[in-house]
Amino acid sequence: MRIAVIDRDTCKPTDCSSSPNKPCIKYCPRVRTGDETIVLGEDGFPHLNPLLCSGCGICVKKCPFHCYTIVNVPEKLDSEVTHKYAEDSFTLFRMLLPSKDRVLGVIGQNGIGKSTAMNILSGHQKMNLGLLEDKTPDWDQIIDHFKGSILQDYLKSLKEKTLKIVHKPQEITTIPKFVKGKVKDLLKKIDKTKNMDYIISELSLETILDRDLSVLSGGELQRVAIAAALLREGDCYLIDEPSSYLDVSQRLKMAKLIRNLPGDEKRVVVIEHDLAILDYLSDQICLLYGQPSAYGIISNVQGVRVGINIYLNGYIKDENMRFREEAIKFHQRPAISTGFESSKVLFEFKDMKKKLGSFNLDIYGGEIHAGEVIGILGPNGIGKTTFINLIAGKIKPDNEVKNLKDLKISLKSQYIEYEPDKPVYEILQKIKGSAYFDSPYKKRILKGFRLEELEARSISELSGGELQRVAIADCLTNEADIYLIDEPSAFLDVEMRLNMAMIIRRSIESIKKAAFVVEHDIITQDFICDSLIVFKGEPGIKGITTPPQDLRSGMNEFLRLMNITFRRDLSTGRPRVNKFNSNLDKYQRKIGEYYYIPTKDED
Repeated sequence: MRIAVIDRDTCKPTDCSSSPNKPCIKYCPRVRTGDETIVLGEDGFPHLNPLLCSGCGICVKKCPFHCYTIVNVPEKLDSEVTHKYAEDSFTLFRMLLPSKDRVLGVIGQNGIGKSTAMNILSGHQKMNLGLLEDKTPDWDQIIDHFKGSILQDYLKSLKEKTLKIVHKPQEITTIPKFVKGKVKDLLKKIDKTKNMDYIISELSLETILDRDLSVLSGGELQRVAIAAALLREGDCYLIDEPSSYLDVSQRLKMAKLIRNLPGDEKRVVVIEHDLAILDYLSDQICLLYGQPSAYGIISNVQGVRVGINIYLNGYIKDENMRFREEAIKFHQRPAISTGFESSKVLFEFKDMKKKLGSFNLDIYGGEIHAGEVIGILGPNGIGKTTFINLIAGKIKPDNEVKNLKDLKISLKSQYIEYEPDKPVYEILQKIKGSAYFDSPYKKRILKGFRLEELEARSISELSGGELQRVAIADCLTNEADIYLIDEPSAFLDVEMRLNMAMIIRRSIESIKKAAFVVEHDIITQDFICDSLIVFKGEPGIKGITTPPQDLRSGMNEFLRLMNITFRRDLSTGRPRVNKFNSNLDKYQRKIGEYYYIPTKDED
């Protein structure tokens, strides 16, 4: 089955050359021979006749706005369409199947249909089974379509409005626009479980109970949103990307709470891009694959270990479906040292001190080398962003540090700020026109972050992940000595996180500059950095840094502070959180290896 997808936000038929000379139609070889492969619909948009289209791709390449996509979908899925937004628009095949007393983890690229599936389960969106306009099915037809599956009873309850749905949305920064007041008042108002004190304690919310929602940070808002969801009484909990803005310790606490949520026939569905956390909290896994913004296919339910490994390998054996050409590989030992000790020292920063209100930060100095990526790990509220701002010169240390003034800095902040109506096209033109970087460097960034598909949009039209990609690319294409990148994986899916990590590494290596990267996803940090600075102390009161140290030592020190160890999956080598006090957990603590398990010749 061949389908066409038109991005109606990008397609501008009125700005394109007039009918019948629109580039996508004019250059189609079928149209030139008299076959109406592509025709203009009454809505003014070009539409595909899939019976005639050969899939040559010429019309796609000729479209000046990059809005047109033609993809092949297995014909056997023709009867499994769950939802279609419009003719020649995104199509979702199959549906998530939440089971009672289970946590269903969901993994897949952005733009592949995860949020669509969650909106259907929440009742915010009614599926149409691919039937549009006057053919849209009623509830009885929809329920009959899923007859015999566990979704049938779920949909009956949804129709009758007897199903209590609790939905924790992905975008939590907009919460203060709709909910006003103090944290404690909000939680008291919605608490139906009588577990408020326990939830507050587990999520470390005690210090912000008297604060107004409007002044909370991203991490604080996320924890409040999770607490609000867990304190509601529901039959099905839909939790979208709960680890965003949280540090490692907070992610584990959050995962434990969600892991213990099923019971009394409750269903839980969680979308999560942090593989270690997804593995830790799930009972089952569903994969979504396909082509972003074109179509998404929901896999059959898999076991947790098998499901995540299938996703990394890119091949579903029971469906005989390969959805990625190459498997995602993990290294089980730190990358071999590139000899930074003998390379050029870009700068040496001295010990620094900074007092902000009642918070004190002590920074131990060190040398930064050409081509080096320094990872920064530590809990929230411990001074990581303050350190970034000190290096950037946005704030000054309390003691005199002269050599910081001579550095050219490029900064990607945690909270990205552009003018909402700024065209992405302007940022792309700046990247393409930069004389400082060579063509392969710019091409790697533009292609790796898939930026050309965004060039017809404005900043306000981008999703969180799309905005993140644009901001990182913008940062990496400024002429600078030091690149400061704060939480680059936020809102990115698994594949783009690891792709982003490799782009940062290769970019910094190729231009012989240096980068500091703040990141809470341990697996992503492991991909990015050559060395680590670990922050410790007491969040909100005092922060102390280590000097830059090698990756192995830094990971061991950080995870010792977090009181967790990781084992390795035997098939893929991916890190997995050990159960506390298990035999492997005790062994790794004993030998002091919290992340990298030694091989036999190292043991």
